[in-house]
Amino acid sequence: MKPTVVSADVLFEDHRDALKWQWVAGLGASERRFDEVAVREARSGADLVGYLNYIHPYRVQVFGEREMAYLTSPSDDDNRRRIARIVTLEPPVLIVADGQAVPDPLMAMAERAQIPMFATPEPAAFVIDVLRAYLSRHFADRSSMHGVFMDILGMGVMITGESGLGKSELGLELISRGHGLVADDAVDLYRINQTSVEGRCPELLQNLLEVRGIGLLDIKAIFGETAVRRKMRLQLIVHLVRKETMERDYDRMPHEPLYQDVLGVPVRKAVIQVVAGRNIAVLVEAAVRNTILQFRGIDTYQEFVSRHRAAMMRSE
Repeated sequence: MKPTVVSADVLFEDHRDALKWQWVAGLGASERRFDEVAVREARSGADLVGYLNYIHPYRVQVFGEREMAYLTSPSDDDNRRRIARIVTLEPPVLIVADGQAVPDPLMAMAERAQIPMFATPEPAAFVIDVLRAYLSRHFADRSSMHGVFMDILGMGVMITGESGLGKSELGLELISRGHGLVADDAVDLYRINQTSVEGRCPELLQNLLEVRGIGLLDIKAIFGETAVRRKMRLQLIVHLVRKETMERDYDRMPHEPLYQDVLGVPVRKAVIQVVAGRNIAVLVEAAVRNTILQFRGIDTYQEFVSRHRAAMMRSE
């Protein structure tokens, strides 16, 4: 599900300092919003902003040095026609970048059509990068997941599992071993592009970890700034199960990596059986290290199969 669209005044205020821009025309249209159909159909926020392009309607149109030269050619008739065509694109916002002066005909058109227009001294490419990142986050598909989300060895790891298996206690032990907490219990997930999901902590639960018998712990206050993270990319799901579930639903030695679909993105998954006496924190770290090796193209299982096949051929 995508969130509600963002208005021109919100876009302006959120980047007033970063882009040093001014609102130069269309002040009466502060509530102008992105077209909802365009937002739904956009693959990401990157589709909603770009250089002046008459083929792509309903997006933020950015004027850099080249675009402004195109609109201020020696032919006044061509200029008027090109500027008039901008209205048919129904842009939510127009942005004049590169410190370019705003031509009077463009200013007059924005006022007549009530299209908000901002002017900034920042380079057009920088403006587009900033807005694409912002809109990608704002309009990202999102959901929530129950579990403990952590930074383990630089990898975003979601610890999930059956109730009562000690996910939060495991999170606390991993924090004591030097890893970082992103979120406990409820994790907000956002698909920031076609292949990446980002996990963040709801504001209400920031820095908190609930442990049975102890209650809420402020991890930042107890362990310090380095024990918490604001967000991480989700790269691995570690799922904790009881012995009977493991024997019923999973292979002891899976011959192919497991995946779980999260917001349409396949995420690596490792399943760990929880029994008395096992050091689950060490097993989680081992699963993370093994996943890092797999991302680098090193597959221990396939290497074992190859070694076994070579041994059989030698014995023949």
